[in-house]
Amino acid sequence: MNLQDFYNGKAFDAYEFFGAHKEDNGVVFRTYAPNAKKVFVAGEFNDWKLEEMMQQHKKGIYSFSIADAKAGQMYKYAVKTGRGKLVYHSDPYSFGMQLRPDTASYIVDLSEYKFRDSKWLETRDKNFNRPLNIYEMHLGSWLRNSENENVWYRYNEIADWLIAYVKKNKYTHIEFLPLSEHPSDCSWGYQITGFYSPTSRYGTAKDLMELIDKCHQAEIGVIMDFVPVHFAVDDYGLKKFDGSALYEHPHKDAGASEWGTCNFNHSRGEVRSFLQSCANFWLKEFHFDGLRMDAISRAIYRQGDPATGVNDDGVKFLKYMNSGLSRIHPTAMLIAEDSTSFPKVTFPVAKGGLGFDYKWDLGWMNDTLNYFMQPPENRPDHYNKLTFSMHYFFNERYLLPFSHDEVVHCKGSLFEKMWGVKKMKWRQLRALYMYMYTHPGKKLSFMGNELAQQREWNEATELDWDLLKKPRHRSFHEYVRKLNDIYFKYPALHDSEYDETGFTWIEANAAQKSIYAYERGSQGQRVIGVFNFSDKAYRKHPFLLAMPATLTLILRSDDDMNVKTTRYSDQVSETVHDTINNAHMVKIDLPAFCGKLFVCGYNNKPPAK
Repeated sequence: MNLQDFYNGKAFDAYEFFGAHKEDNGVVFRTYAPNAKKVFVAGEFNDWKLEEMMQQHKKGIYSFSIADAKAGQMYKYAVKTGRGKLVYHSDPYSFGMQLRPDTASYIVDLSEYKFRDSKWLETRDKNFNRPLNIYEMHLGSWLRNSENENVWYRYNEIADWLIAYVKKNKYTHIEFLPLSEHPSDCSWGYQITGFYSPTSRYGTAKDLMELIDKCHQAEIGVIMDFVPVHFAVDDYGLKKFDGSALYEHPHKDAGASEWGTCNFNHSRGEVRSFLQSCANFWLKEFHFDGLRMDAISRAIYRQGDPATGVNDDGVKFLKYMNSGLSRIHPTAMLIAEDSTSFPKVTFPVAKGGLGFDYKWDLGWMNDTLNYFMQPPENRPDHYNKLTFSMHYFFNERYLLPFSHDEVVHCKGSLFEKMWGVKKMKWRQLRALYMYMYTHPGKKLSFMGNELAQQREWNEATELDWDLLKKPRHRSFHEYVRKLNDIYFKYPALHDSEYDETGFTWIEANAAQKSIYAYERGSQGQRVIGVFNFSDKAYRKHPFLLAMPATLTLILRSDDDMNVKTTRYSDQVSETVHDTINNAHMVKIDLPAFCGKLFVCGYNNKPPAK
């Protein structure tokens, strides 16, 4: 590492210098504490005796070599502050930590595991014109140990079950909620103490590497949530590490987040080097295929509030980090969870952007779920909630999320958000998912959504797998699998979706009937989705197309529901010329709360498969 790059906020390899590293003379420990009076290291290698570390060049870098130290042993730093107080800390750059409530760091040899995923890495890309269907999950509550539900499965223990499930259900990527060490289970990993340490809840660094490697060999990508905005307040972590506000803002109004955590001070070069080196660490050392970066609005604006003005330090940090990561890992995905309308989030930094590859479309998510909460008689007044997204969609590369945030904290499950009695909820949830999978934008759905889980997610218990014994839940699960498969197989639904020529409204002015229709196209293939989100059925509803066409049904949202509307015949529909509108009309039966997906063959050509 170049020390000047570290101080100036330009380093991406700080973890190769700081922390505990095996060298010829044993293990060398290095930490950064510029305002400390003294720094000590103690561990299992010396019966926890305090060994004073030496400061290099009086620039705040302390180091000490111990010949008897070895991988697997625990250690801590003891920092004497300017006021003479001795505070024990875990290592900010450690590659392993004890499980809460214990706080020691581990000496870890990252070279212990040998990856076998070179084929995957050689062909990996950002999936701009390929399917990107993400299964978001919290590892500890997907499946719990059947012998002791208070014990989590290890990373490598759960690997085979998880991979088989994801493959069977046609997801392309897994996205894990943060796997960095954190003290509170209920924070789900978003309030971190060990930024470089895989949480020991599920095993070691080697175990996590094995899980990712197995995913890659099964052609499944792996994304991790990364938190570059704030950190946990625990006194053994980063807070006042050297007795001063080293990592956090020194001022109260900017130093505390809405979650009760400390905000990183992105104006400090050492902090920027710490964070962007951490991002590089997970991509390089663990072979993650991307990072979904949490709470980016809080980096763009102070506390996420546009009224405070742009946070120039935060924006500068994001641009430099993302441009560097894209240079080092050109095929890894950088994804922003950003709820603001800040422009050019997914534009390259060289073109004035923030350098992300994708941005969560939280506006689409909020508008869509709000619409489906409305009773049918109110939906005409909310009609434009489902058309508005296409007014701005091509401004960024958007990803459509039904994430963990929508099924916690008394928000209700997706199933419970649907208006009406259970029978109506089932039909609307199915139509909602067809709408999501045919709307432009990459896909993300949180675990349990595919089961139509009716309770809110709880990190303390596993998913309600027994629901699959119930016919309606099993049918819904199979229906989501069909949608995933269709999204994967039909290029019209995933290729060139950020090109405006790939989307055309067929019906966006039927507010009183709550009917929508649009066409997706790519590689000479056209797919049409039609939707009736009202509680009334419409026989032979007319739709106008630009050319004569034959529509062949791919899927109906109410398939396998054993409802009377399945008697409607719409396997093949052909247009007739409408002389009044000088267009070509097709008439389609639309049951209540139903979506239908067709492949469209124009000019009397057979539909492209």
